[in-house]
Amino acid sequence: MKTLRYAFWAIVALILILVGMANRGMVTLRAMPTAFSDFLGISPDIQMPLFVAIFIGVGVGLLLGFVWEWIREYKERAEGRAKAREVETLRRELASLKSVNAPKGDDVLALLSK
Repeated sequence: MKTLRYAFWAIVALILILVGMANRGMVTLRAMPTAFSDFLGISPDIQMPLFVAIFIGVGVGLLLGFVWEWIREYKERAEGRAKAREVETLRRELASLKSVNAPKGDDVLALLSK
């Protein structure tokens, strides 16, 4: 199983390296349209290789997806915590009832003596 995992990650790494090598050209990323930046007099832009922009975009997308899913699953996590508390309360109650109502000695002998 470890071999399959290593092979998978080797293929992913190879694909990322190939994407990086194929997209080495420099690009300019602008935070706002040119007309708007000229109107305001500021132009927040940055020069970087295209593969870096692609990887940052994929990373930000994954991060947003993970956060969105974590928020969406809040109800399930809260319900799971409530059920775990209920189970623990019932276990404690059962243990206390067993200790109070437990017959002294063997169960079979207790039944025969009645």
